Amino acid sequence: MCGENQSSVSEFLLLGLSKKPQQQQLLFVIFLSMYLVTVLGNLLIILAISTDSRLHTPMYFFLSTLSFVDVCFSSTTVSRMLVNHIIGSQTISFSGCLTQMYIFLVFSSMDNFLLAVMAYDRFVAVCYPLHYTSKMTHQLCALLVTGSWGIANLNALLQTLLMAQLSFSADNGISHFFCDVPALLRLSCSDTQLNEMMVLTVGGLIMAIPLVCILVSYVCITSAVLRVPSAKGKWKAFSTCSSHLAVVSLFYGTIIAVYFNPSSSHSAEKDTITSIMYTVVTPMLNPFIYSLRNKDMKEALRKLIIQETGFI
Repeated sequence: MCGENQSSVSEFLLLGLSKKPQQQQLLFVIFLSMYLVTVLGNLLIILAISTDSRLHTPMYFFLSTLSFVDVCFSSTTVSRMLVNHIIGSQTISFSGCLTQMYIFLVFSSMDNFLLAVMAYDRFVAVCYPLHYTSKMTHQLCALLVTGSWGIANLNALLQTLLMAQLSFSADNGISHFFCDVPALLRLSCSDTQLNEMMVLTVGGLIMAIPLVCILVSYVCITSAVLRVPSAKGKWKAFSTCSSHLAVVSLFYGTIIAVYFNPSSSHSAEKDTITSIMYTVVTPMLNPFIYSLRNKDMKEALRKLIIQETGFI
């Protein structure tokens, strides 16, 4: 039962991943290393694309946008956990918690949309190669990204405003390393049916529609590739598709496991582990899976490193 409403809850406690000091130190080192790799890798991708005129194409424009989103996505959650460990504090204000949740929802939605946009870009490139430049215009690329930002912000605003209406009891410890929707809903002593319904419907549509677009795009790509007479050409195309699909499966699988299961099946430990996969691991893998296997991207990175360091 609620003895006080949400206005009297001034802060939450982010309990993190472990209560044991030895494990906390180890986890801090691991997460710091992964975060630095994420930031450095994605910033290198952005710099390489921006400085190499050969990469000023729709595919690399979407890739640089994805790298920017991944840096912000990871920074929203991991950096706060690292700072809390350094200063020895677990507290986060009520407004700060909602702000973190809002920003997290924006960037997680953007990751989702960009994966679909990149799949569409590859669909046009493989299925309509002669019309690629006329179809994937600068205006369309800008519209796709701008529209994604708009929808992502509207969804985050809806979920945040609904969360702000809930009441929370004096037990304000969040069994997580950031302010996530399921973790906050478990703490609320209000009726959370509306919140859960909005997560399943609005959030579900935002996840399902891009996923369907990705699947349809790859069905068409697969059909087109199978008509290619060269076995080498088929293998190259399927290799590229498998990399993208691996990240799609990782991203969507973990998010569905956290957000779109019945609330009775949720547990703090399960949600935390799956959240780590899409908030920490997936953004870290982005430069390797999408870029370092790409010949043009490797060359652009090599030139960037030579230009900045002077090494040959």
